[in-house]
Amino acid sequence: MRSLLPLRLAVLIGLCAWLALKVMQPAPLPDWRLGELVMVVPSEDMETDFAFESDLATLFAQQMKVKLKLISLTPHAAVNALTTGKAHIIAGFRTRSHPSLRYSIAYQTLDERAVCIDTPHKNIEDLYLHHIQVAMDSPQEGSLRELRSTHDDLDWLPVKTQSPAQLLQAVAEEQLDCTVANNEQIASLRNFYPDLASGLSLNAPSDIAWAISADGDEALLDEMNVFLARTLQDNTLHQLLDSHYGHNERLGAVDSATFIANTDTLLPHYQSWFEQAGAETGLDWRLIAALAYRESRWDPNATSFTHVRGMMMLTEDTADRMGVENRLDARTSILAGARYLQMLKSQLPKRINEEERQWMALAAYNQGMGHLEDARILTAQSNLNPDVWADVKSVMPALSRSPYFEQTKHGRARGGEAVIHVETVRLYYDMLKRLDTQGELHTSTLPALPSGFFRHLGGKLGLTAPRP
Repeated sequence: MRSLLPLRLAVLIGLCAWLALKVMQPAPLPDWRLGELVMVVPSEDMETDFAFESDLATLFAQQMKVKLKLISLTPHAAVNALTTGKAHIIAGFRTRSHPSLRYSIAYQTLDERAVCIDTPHKNIEDLYLHHIQVAMDSPQEGSLRELRSTHDDLDWLPVKTQSPAQLLQAVAEEQLDCTVANNEQIASLRNFYPDLASGLSLNAPSDIAWAISADGDEALLDEMNVFLARTLQDNTLHQLLDSHYGHNERLGAVDSATFIANTDTLLPHYQSWFEQAGAETGLDWRLIAALAYRESRWDPNATSFTHVRGMMMLTEDTADRMGVENRLDARTSILAGARYLQMLKSQLPKRINEEERQWMALAAYNQGMGHLEDARILTAQSNLNPDVWADVKSVMPALSRSPYFEQTKHGRARGGEAVIHVETVRLYYDMLKRLDTQGELHTSTLPALPSGFFRHLGGKLGLTAPRP
């Protein structure tokens, strides 16, 4: 019997090890038809925009009537999750990056570009002498690998700790010689660094698609293609892309630089009032501040030739309606302008998405609710969606042209001006959100600027004239 003891111990140890491995192994991924779809989006800034991909994936899950579980991973980890059965789909992937995967139809293209601190380059050979850093295991590094087959002297340093967007910012701040980023990342950052070069294209633009594993479910791939084809056909994808990227590159270099400077010199004097207005109306105070900057460049004494006045450039009728006696009082103007914007927003149909109502309310702030409704009617008559700003803004400029305005209830309007107004406010709003997230917005303990400050010192601060 003693001779059997070692054998029994070995069997017992083996059984324990087997049970431990069994416990450690993740449960197999359930079939997506059972109610949960697991999708992986490469980490934010590593490939495509996480917010955009999340919104697109959410629409897909809604169509499939399943619960969506989103996971954010690096590209390498995303492929591993797919091939080891931990996810059903990878979203936002370059079709050239992993030929072994099976891809949906493409729904976006991205252009990888080399951006350096010196003069823009004309050919790849110009990059040989540069110290290029790129995010390790990123699409940007993949583009460089593709190039190396024909450019042996091209070299770079892969970096683990920084994303493409962070490396791009380092180039913009002249802390890094050269990096690679895609066109959307460059366009977004140029709002903060107007002198940032647009860069040199490395390869042909990359198709962006969804992917399943080589042995993935054919039925799921079919559903993906049907959904994406529909979004391309019915304008849903255009609307989504416009929502996330459509307002980029609206500002010139001087406008961007001036705005950023004014967030340091002017905004702190009024930020507490913008915050108060936001608290009272439920609007984001940064949106109210962005609107005020578009209207008056944060000048409480601004006056246009049409006699709109003050920080929020209120008309006499609007001021009377909102109970404002002195339009040049900054605090009063800010609170009234915010209440008016919220009132316009509340007049729009509740079925309209919250964000879409926000942009349409800004258009109504500029041209009036009547003209906005005229534009929405024309949008519907054009077989577009009157509840989506991307569609409405494509039609709104027609309000200034015959025969279109002649068909409307409220007549001619400067519809193109309203579109520019909204898109510019959106851009200022995005810039304020980014600056706020980075901790670069600070409320001043000083009193508001005195009357006449802009007339005497505006030029020294680099302020632009108020919008007429």
